[in-house]
Amino acid sequence: MSDRLRVVIAEDNYLVREGTRKLLEDSGEIDVLAAVGDAEQLRHAVRRLTPDAVLTDIRMPPGHHMEGIEAAHAIRAEHPGIGVAVLSQHTDESYAFALLRDGTSGLAYLLKDRLGDLEDLIRALREVARGGSVIDPQVVDALVARRTRTTKSVLAALTQRELDVLREMAQGKTNAGIEQALHLSSSTVEKHVNSIFGKLGLADEPVHRRVAAVLTFLRQPPTA
Repeated sequence: MSDRLRVVIAEDNYLVREGTRKLLEDSGEIDVLAAVGDAEQLRHAVRRLTPDAVLTDIRMPPGHHMEGIEAAHAIRAEHPGIGVAVLSQHTDESYAFALLRDGTSGLAYLLKDRLGDLEDLIRALREVARGGSVIDPQVVDALVARRTRTTKSVLAALTQRELDVLREMAQGKTNAGIEQALHLSSSTVEKHVNSIFGKLGLADEPVHRRVAAVLTFLRQPPTA
């Protein structure tokens, strides 16, 4: 991958689309290969241009439902090396579930209202292009709050600190990143991670256990 990230944008609002294009291009870090207005044009542009990453809205023509999320799954299935960042104005967890239903690698869920810094957006695009994941902390917090109210949830077995670690894990952080974010030692983070795996009853394979823990966190049934 070159130092400048090659990106395709999908956004049906013309002013938002062109404004985002200009901001990214003016950063000097991003080459915007195409900026399109719907999911069909997005998939066509991705096949034609093979960008490093895609930045897409969720609701776009024709249905204004979850076209961006459906396009994200299609792109990841056809081009696993292309990261997809979804830019949403919705904290509704159903959107996050739909986006992350098959795993978190190469995906980001960002909130428009909380992206006040262009560098945050660029970092998220670079992260998904590397195969990582980024979830806005407000979305994660909403998920945690709802899950911890569910007494039957397997997450109810976790301590508050273990939930803190799992929340950081859901944002795509490695153990080293969790150590830095929570000011914990490596041995403490490892202890919490192993405890989370044990309490969630996950299998032994390390990579799959980490993905499964995040998915358990995101997929608990809604509260009554």
